[in-house]
Amino acid sequence: MNNRVYIFDTTLRDGEQAPGFSMTAEEKLQMALQLAKLGVDVIEAGFAAASKGDFEAVRLIAEEVKGPVICSLARALEKDIELAAQALEPAERKRIHTFIATSEIHMKYKLKMQPEDVLERASRAVAFARNFTDDVEFSCEDATRSQREFLYRIIERAIKAGATVINIPDTVGYAVPEEFAKLIEDIMNNVPNIDKAIVSVHCHDDLGMAVANSLMAVKHGARQVECTINGIGERAGNAAMEEIVMALKVRKDFFGELYTNINTKELYKTSRLLCRITGSFVPPNKAVVGDNAFAHESGIHQHGVLSHPLTYEIMSPEDVGFPATRIVLGKHSGRHALKSKLKDMGYELSEVEIDRIFEKFKALADKKKEVYEEDLEALIY
Repeated sequence: MNNRVYIFDTTLRDGEQAPGFSMTAEEKLQMALQLAKLGVDVIEAGFAAASKGDFEAVRLIAEEVKGPVICSLARALEKDIELAAQALEPAERKRIHTFIATSEIHMKYKLKMQPEDVLERASRAVAFARNFTDDVEFSCEDATRSQREFLYRIIERAIKAGATVINIPDTVGYAVPEEFAKLIEDIMNNVPNIDKAIVSVHCHDDLGMAVANSLMAVKHGARQVECTINGIGERAGNAAMEEIVMALKVRKDFFGELYTNINTKELYKTSRLLCRITGSFVPPNKAVVGDNAFAHESGIHQHGVLSHPLTYEIMSPEDVGFPATRIVLGKHSGRHALKSKLKDMGYELSEVEIDRIFEKFKALADKKKEVYEEDLEALIY
């Protein structure tokens, strides 16, 4: 099996659907150009049938962005698929992503359809989409709450109809990692033609396990992960791309030869661009791209990092394009960090002078969250 894990970015579709994250067509294009620079394999540019604005944004990205496959979502309806095809027409590489719900609760209460009718609708939609492109993805919405046997049947039918990618979404963030891994294994072992398609996963974070579920899926045979920058998306969000990519890179001892084509040095820049466009910033403790991801205030940690970064940093800030490790001087900081900071500022002081300044530094640090260079200047004099 191929060890490459394809990164399907849905920041501009599922991510943008989250309240407060909508973007103009021009902002979407700006983001898409950066995603191409980041090296994503597929950009889901939007849901062309959702609105005129979404159609225009997909069309604009299809015209302007080169490199990644450009994709539009479409319900399993001919009118949706036709609009997706029209919007994607200028793209040098394009994909139509069609979907229908497969869980009993969705079929009964949302679709109001019988399972056999859902099977037929899915098969027809995929076959119709193949009239416009050879690259068709089919998603089983709410797959993790679907009956296994029905799931096997609809996946087999979709592949027979021409689907090249089969997506298994944890639409409501219901799964736990061991359970989700077993679902992927069962699909790989029970769908007779599964070898003719790439298995993809799309995990939501309602229980905080989207990244873990995605990683366990690729460990058990999935080869595409659908994710977003900063983990934005419906409700609690999607699997965060930066976390998935860096987990595969840092933990090769566990994931083996699995790899992505992401230029990780562009991760921080891409995260910050999305923050500026949406006006919504990640929390300081956000993994990989948060302000505190490479910041240290504790004296014990500071001493360790200053002695050797690997003591408390499992990846280097340069790996993700982060400016640098940041030593934060606060009430938890020790003498070692203070001495190092003063040296960086150009001061060569005796141990007696360091002791004197350290005592005053501790008193000040108890009164404010962070001690800055100008504070230290005042303490010295």
